[in-house]
Amino acid sequence: MTDTEADTQAFWADVDRHVLRYGTPFTPRIITHAAGSHVHTADGRRLLDFTSGQMSAILGHSHPDIVATLGRQAATLDHLFSGMLSRPVVDLCRRLAESLPAPLEKTLLLTTGAESNEAAIRMAKLVTGRHEIVSFARSWHGMTQAAANATYSAGRKGYGPSAPGNFAIPAPDAYRPDFTTPDGTLDWRKQLDHAFGLIDAQSTGSLAACIVEPILSTGGVIELPLGYLAALKRKCEERGMLLILDEAQTGLCRTGTWYAFERDGVVPDILTLSKTLGAGLPLAAVVTSPEIEQEAHDRGFLFLTTHVSDPLVAAVGNTVLDVLVREEMDQRAARLGTHLREGLLGMQGRHEAIGDVRGRGLLQGLELVLDRTSKQGSDEMGTLVTRRCLELGLHMNIVQLPGTAGTFRIAPPLTSTKEELDLGLEILDRAIGEVTPRYLAT
Repeated sequence: MTDTEADTQAFWADVDRHVLRYGTPFTPRIITHAAGSHVHTADGRRLLDFTSGQMSAILGHSHPDIVATLGRQAATLDHLFSGMLSRPVVDLCRRLAESLPAPLEKTLLLTTGAESNEAAIRMAKLVTGRHEIVSFARSWHGMTQAAANATYSAGRKGYGPSAPGNFAIPAPDAYRPDFTTPDGTLDWRKQLDHAFGLIDAQSTGSLAACIVEPILSTGGVIELPLGYLAALKRKCEERGMLLILDEAQTGLCRTGTWYAFERDGVVPDILTLSKTLGAGLPLAAVVTSPEIEQEAHDRGFLFLTTHVSDPLVAAVGNTVLDVLVREEMDQRAARLGTHLREGLLGMQGRHEAIGDVRGRGLLQGLELVLDRTSKQGSDEMGTLVTRRCLELGLHMNIVQLPGTAGTFRIAPPLTSTKEELDLGLEILDRAIGEVTPRYLAT
């Protein structure tokens, strides 16, 4: 049953009166339900979801195993006093350790990516006895205090001073290199040396940690060059800093391996997980070594929250791991990612407005530009393409931040079929073909 025009008007009137806006334009559709790779609207339309919800629903919407777990667990054990432990919580902590390289063995279960990054930064400061935090200039780590202090892609202006000791280094953007080799490609080694030279000049001698994403997602789907992460780890070790990897969007098979850092052979001191761990439910984790955990405990580490170690979402996390293992989702994501990337590269050959295609597995980025030589982006053109995709039945997650709104962040569920990927590519191809020639001609 679809809404009447009066129902729809009343809904949006309530939105105008009662819903506080929080930073992103609301999609102009009323969503009634979702299943698999599609969300359904009150006017009877079915939209292909190329964002996995908020980059989280890696098993699609309403996966039957998740639905069954929620019903069973909610009927037996949903929430407890934070000091009580249950089997789902301990099982998930053990299974995460089994999926990770040593010495990542100790886990704290929380709710959101911001909260896990908050806990990781808090732990790093306590363990090192220092307070300075380094992150990328195009980073996004969350909206709580310490996470927001380490976020530079948006949200810094108008809220007063951030905590002292937060420093930004440039992201290694191969498409727009600032330091170049003789052949014009990004010289990330020189860039990294220069960046830490500036960090050393600004530091008061209290460097605690560096927090980065293996692929900067909100920052424009910027993949760290092979070798960069190892070099960054050495920079941290030389200064007594801890390396925190934020794998909110890259963890748990999305990039074609269980964890994105596996490609580089680098093990972080602290790993944070969120979005993909709960497959759409609010579940996050901080994972570290026994040595760091012991030092934190000895120093009185405190991160007591209402929903720490909640059994309901922990049970969901265990089900997510069950499905990922059973369906060999790392291999599936690698295969589907190759298929998706080939489609995007083919599209780039047909449309002058596509300047770059980048990413890994089922996290791909496509950047629209006004001119391939100048590489000048266009927020407006990206918004128009996004709007046309929605009209044609594809929900695209565009990073609608000034300067990066022309970059599409494409992250369909790992359960997607090739046919669904092809449909999404077909709609995107059509939207770009309809919008960009007219826009470039004006």
